[in-house]
Amino acid sequence: MAFLKDKDRQEVQKEFARLQKNVTLKVFTQEMECDFCSHNRELIEEVGALSDKITVEVLDFQKDKDQADTYHIDQIPATVVEGDQDYGIRFYGISSGYEFVSLMEAIKMVSTGDSGLSAATRDYLKSLDKDVHMQVFVTPTCPYCPGMVILAHQMALESPRVTADMVEATEFPHLSIKYQVMGVPRTVINEDHFVEGRVPEQQFLSELQDILK
Repeated sequence: MAFLKDKDRQEVQKEFARLQKNVTLKVFTQEMECDFCSHNRELIEEVGALSDKITVEVLDFQKDKDQADTYHIDQIPATVVEGDQDYGIRFYGISSGYEFVSLMEAIKMVSTGDSGLSAATRDYLKSLDKDVHMQVFVTPTCPYCPGMVILAHQMALESPRVTADMVEATEFPHLSIKYQVMGVPRTVINEDHFVEGRVPEQQFLSELQDILK
């Protein structure tokens, strides 16, 4: 089935007309696909067909274990947005609803190589001397979630020390329980630090600086 309506498809094609470098979407699924796995693969394949700058690679989580290990993929469905290098930008779960915006922005950002972050944030990220793993828990119906996902992905683009995951909370209930996700967006940083809600870039930077002291 088609996920995008004709009008939406035309709008996406207009956005993709500004893509510069090639982008690869690596989709991790499995031979006996779960519902979310098949839906995610179909959506990514549909998106990939809208630009000759986008290549979609479908990988089996078990049969292609070497690739899953290389990209540190430990659950599915998962999608890696990769440009001329792996920037650590991940989507766990289907990018539906409001989160479709996050997927589009990740593709455009990787293609242009421009995070759009402030100079102060870029400078701080370049100075990082330790790894940072961000997990942004979201739901498709949350209008505030894409802002936090995009901000985390922007930081991943800027620093090889940062990896940033969108995690669809209802698809991964064990993770939602583990990290006590009662509302979204909830951003988990290095397992035991939390940022609640959608916060501006400067505030998020300040909180990150405090966490990493």
